[in-house]
Amino acid sequence: MADKSVSPGLARDPEADAETSAARIEWLLTALGVAALIAAPFFFYPVFVMSMLCFALFACAFNLLLGYTGLLSFGHAAFFGGAAYFTAHAIKEWGLSPELGLLVGMIGAALLGLLIGFFAIRRQGIYFAMITLALAQMFYFFCLQAPFTHGEDGIQGVPRGNVLGLLDLEKTLNMYYFVLAVFLLGVFAIWRIVHSPFGMILRSIRENEPRAISLGISVARYKLAAFVMSAALAGLAGGLKTIVFQFATLTDVGWQMSGEVILMTLLGGIGTMAGPIVGAGLVIALQNSLATSSFPVTVVTGAIFMVCVLVFRRGIVGEAYALFKR
Repeated sequence: MADKSVSPGLARDPEADAETSAARIEWLLTALGVAALIAAPFFFYPVFVMSMLCFALFACAFNLLLGYTGLLSFGHAAFFGGAAYFTAHAIKEWGLSPELGLLVGMIGAALLGLLIGFFAIRRQGIYFAMITLALAQMFYFFCLQAPFTHGEDGIQGVPRGNVLGLLDLEKTLNMYYFVLAVFLLGVFAIWRIVHSPFGMILRSIRENEPRAISLGISVARYKLAAFVMSAALAGLAGGLKTIVFQFATLTDVGWQMSGEVILMTLLGGIGTMAGPIVGAGLVIALQNSLATSSFPVTVVTGAIFMVCVLVFRRGIVGEAYALFKR
C-alpha cells in the first residue's frame, strides 16, 4: 500500500505562507495608495495634498532615525527648515532650477546633520535628544540673525521655475505630480535603506546595542550615517515645501516643527513604512479643517495623541499590523 504521508521537504510552512500573504497584501495596498495619490488632485485641493506629501516625507525621514535606529531627535526641524532656506536662496538669488535647488537643500541639510550628529551620537537616550534640541535652537537663532534668511520676514516670492527646462511648475497640476514623484522617490529610498544589510545593522543596534558592539560593529559610524541620511531626506521634504508654498520662514526651523514631526510619527506608528504617512495626513488634515475655527488646533491634536497613546500604543498602522498578525 502506497505511503500517502507528506515528506518533510514538501510540507507547507504556515509562517512562511502567512508572510507571503502579508507581503502580497502590503504590495496591493501600496499600489492602491499610489493610484489614489495619482487621482487625488481631481478630488481634493492640490496644494493641500502637496502639503500632506511634504510632511509625510519629513515624517518618514524622521522615522528612519527613530523607528529603525532607536534615536529620538528633538532637533529635526533644523534640517527641514535649513534646507527650506538653502533651497529658497539658491532658486531666488542664484537663479538655479528647482531640481538643483532641492539638491542644494539636501546637501546643506546633510552637512548640517553631519555636524550636529557628530556631537549628538556621543550620548544616548534623553541626553542625545537634549543635545539635538540645543544645537537645533542654536541654528534657529542663526537663521534669525543671518542676512540671507531676511530675519522674521523669511525668503518670500520663491519662483517655481521649470524642471529640466521642460515642466512648468507654475501650473498647479504639473507642480503636484512633481511633488508626488519626489515623494515616491524619497519613500522608496527609505524603504531600500531599511531593507538593505545596512538597515539590518541599524535594527540590531536599536534592539541590542551592547551586543552589536560585541560583534565588532562600529556603532558610532552607523548611527552617524543614519543621522546624516535622515537629515538629508528631511531636507528634501523641507526644500519641496519651499517650492510648493514659495517661501521659507522661521516657523520651519522652530522647535514646534520638531514636535509636530514626532507627533506624526507616533500617531501613525513607529518602525512602520506607512505609519508616518498616515500620521502626517491626519495631523495636516486636522490643521486644515480647524484653521478657520476658533477652537485651538493644538488641543485637538493633543487629545488625539493622548487617545492613541492609551488605546493604540503602537500607533494606528502599528496596531493594524498587530491585528492582522493575530
